[in-house]
Amino acid sequence: MDRNSVIGFVLLALLFFGYFYYSKQGQMAAEQQKQHIQDSLNRLKPKMDSTAKLKAVEDSITAKKDTLASDFKQDTSGKEQLLTVENKVLKITFTNKGGQPKEIQVKNFKTFDGKPLILQNGSFSDISYAVNTGSNQSIQTSDLLFTASPIQTNADSSQVVTFTLRTDNGESIEHQYIIKPDDYMLDFNIKLNGVNKLEPQNKIDLVWKARAVKLEKDIVWETQQSHISYVENGDYDFQHIIKGKDDNQKFDHPVEWLALNQQFFAAAIVAKNKFNSGEVSWKSPEDTSLHIIAEATANLKLDVPPGNDALIPLQLFYGPSNYKILKSYGNQMYNMVPLGSGILAFVKYINRGFIMPVFDFLSSKIASYGLVIALLTIIIRLLISPLTYQSYLSGAKMKLLKPELELLKTKFKDDKQAFGMEQMKLYKSAGVNPLGGCIPALFQIPIFFALYDFFNSNIALRHQSFWWAKDLSTYDSIYHIPFNIPFYGDHVSLFTITAAITSMLISLYGMTNMQDNSNPVMKYLPFIFPVVLIGVFNKMPAALTWYYTVSNTITLLIQLVIQKYIIDHDKIMAKLQENKKKPATQSKWQEKVNAMQESNAKLKSMKEKSDSLKKKK
Repeated sequence: MDRNSVIGFVLLALLFFGYFYYSKQGQMAAEQQKQHIQDSLNRLKPKMDSTAKLKAVEDSITAKKDTLASDFKQDTSGKEQLLTVENKVLKITFTNKGGQPKEIQVKNFKTFDGKPLILQNGSFSDISYAVNTGSNQSIQTSDLLFTASPIQTNADSSQVVTFTLRTDNGESIEHQYIIKPDDYMLDFNIKLNGVNKLEPQNKIDLVWKARAVKLEKDIVWETQQSHISYVENGDYDFQHIIKGKDDNQKFDHPVEWLALNQQFFAAAIVAKNKFNSGEVSWKSPEDTSLHIIAEATANLKLDVPPGNDALIPLQLFYGPSNYKILKSYGNQMYNMVPLGSGILAFVKYINRGFIMPVFDFLSSKIASYGLVIALLTIIIRLLISPLTYQSYLSGAKMKLLKPELELLKTKFKDDKQAFGMEQMKLYKSAGVNPLGGCIPALFQIPIFFALYDFFNSNIALRHQSFWWAKDLSTYDSIYHIPFNIPFYGDHVSLFTITAAITSMLISLYGMTNMQDNSNPVMKYLPFIFPVVLIGVFNKMPAALTWYYTVSNTITLLIQLVIQKYIIDHDKIMAKLQENKKKPATQSKWQEKVNAMQESNAKLKSMKEKSDSLKKKK
């Protein structure tokens, strides 16, 4: 491994860690600034006795509920009633309180510890809007008891669940849900007969609440991988939830859908005619023992069509963040799967266009996902093998020129500028590109980050075991440490260790082939990344660390084979000598650089002569 190859891989490492720093620090700084502003505003607000405030709220709610008897005919039982409907993928428990879903179970998936996967449990989730009462007051529909109709089954096997509120004068509000046989998306229609019951008039201020709870093994990592997602004004924007962060987002343009999506699952609300505007706020509790990743509350505004009878078509999604499933809806929801975002958003095209199709093809033929990842790694390394070969070839050429470079160093000693000029002339005459080892490494950076995002967001890896790893979508652990080690964690990931060891072996082998071992910084720099890798990768998915283990092993084997059996050093030396005999041709840019260097050298020589004359005088 030549010096430029080392520089290339070190740049790769620096970009990797810089990406994390950029993502986290920028958002944390914004959070601190917002919190500072909010604290300042809170200090300006008048204080109110908490007991008095609570009593005022309770009195207000009681007053509103007391006015309902003369307006809406609620369920005659006066109690909350539950209704359960199932299709192939969901089990939905509806409640007549608000006429809405209360609990959502995703049937074909389990939590990290094998329990039923409950995406929403009704303790926080809510869909509601304000309606007028007879006393010039309003109340949220979530406080009203709707009347449930018998479940209907359509010809296409879809099930229809209907909840209705009626008044004495014939006005009604109807919530209709259509559950298709094998779909995670529900149609949710709000039907209004007598729109004067809305507050405000002819508009709906819809409140949508969703909570993301712990579903994976590492709640800290799951929180970092969770997002608020939405499509506003036809453009896609991504908002990250950071642990301990409270924030909000205002929508000034029409919004098609809004989702709270955690690492592998999402809850979303869709407006077929778009929400006019609104805002969403979310908070992520600091106390991880609550097992709450985030709670989102959205206030979304909808126009009601003119006329006495109005239909407002909405949809609700509860299910996995599966790229193919989300793409089938045709509304950009597939962007919820974070295959590339921020300054590296372009890598999502690598994932979608190449990595995902190859992975899906291999997984359809091979049962073991560990073997699928190994084969995917081999395919990627074969594709970039021309770059790899050129990198090692450049290193071999540079190594053969080392004796001549040593002579130049002896000749020019401390005159680095003159040495640099002669060094470039030597490289040019021999036909050697000094950046030949660095450029191939830089070309691998997009693949590096594409695979990082792919393995972190691929739901197919959940609960897939390989060797000692029980779940490739999270870290593998062979030993639990009874305390937390800063920068490392509380467990030992064996795949992380194998990735670090193989990376270290690559560095050690590269050091033996390095043409310049005089620089102590360059001598120890290749060892930094493997050491840091142990701390950073210890909590990452086993699929990712297994990939790097395989990739590093292949790199080591390729280095040995190319250096010992493919590269003919005698032929390279003969070619270098032949190139030296050819007349040197320079580009205009090279001519300008050489002219500047020669001019600087002359000025330096004149200055030295001038200083020498002054000393003699």
